[in-house]
Amino acid sequence: MFKIDHFAYTNRLKAVHPAEKFGFAMITLSLCVGLNSLPVSVATLTIMSFAVVVLAGTPWRFYVKLLTLPLGFLLMGIVAVVFSVSSVAAGYLWGFHLAGVYVGVTEDSLYFAVQLFFKVLGAVSCLYFLALTTPLTDILQVLRKLRVPPLFLELMMLIYRFIFVLLETAGRIHLSQSSRWGYATITASYRSLAGLIANLFARAYWRSQVSFHALLSRGYTGRLEVLESDYRLSWKNITVITAVDMLLAVFGLYGRGII
Repeated sequence: MFKIDHFAYTNRLKAVHPAEKFGFAMITLSLCVGLNSLPVSVATLTIMSFAVVVLAGTPWRFYVKLLTLPLGFLLMGIVAVVFSVSSVAAGYLWGFHLAGVYVGVTEDSLYFAVQLFFKVLGAVSCLYFLALTTPLTDILQVLRKLRVPPLFLELMMLIYRFIFVLLETAGRIHLSQSSRWGYATITASYRSLAGLIANLFARAYWRSQVSFHALLSRGYTGRLEVLESDYRLSWKNITVITAVDMLLAVFGLYGRGII
């Protein structure tokens, strides 16, 4: 998490207007999900990976590690999709008979599973592009200009802030427990983990109260004011973004036989 924030402030695309990056990520994400096309999903994953690794300069090992984070949840969902149940054995590429029904993999279910796999990775790559190239303050700046309710923006900022508070607090508690051999055995590890979780939320609640009183002492009136950086729109970037997304849209619509 700390590395994501670090790259968001130090990447090569930091000087690009946040509205351009936000629009590119959201439009491409909408095309990837809405067109429901395997070629478009693969193209989205390729384009966003190129933008993050080559253009933004994010280390490819770190980016690949981020892409593997949702794989556990994704694979569990794909297993449920790839297997189909039928009363007849016809049409299966592979299957077995169980309790009077046939369970197996068909060509359609296999294609749908592959399509779902790349659609999810394509959508995740769009979000990673935005997170790794744009600081949260710049994203909030764009959302504020889009007339997003202030309460929603306040919650976004506070939640993002307290993610780091939770990580820092958990790290300190874990270090303290480890120095006292709290994870020397399996039994001790479970006991220490339970204590960590219990103390973590208590400490986090205390930190939230301290932060709130600190805000009040500095004149907090219900809205967090932050300095906004001065960016300039680049028509060259807008043209490239428009061309890429139009090609994706045409590619997807042509593949579905609409045009």
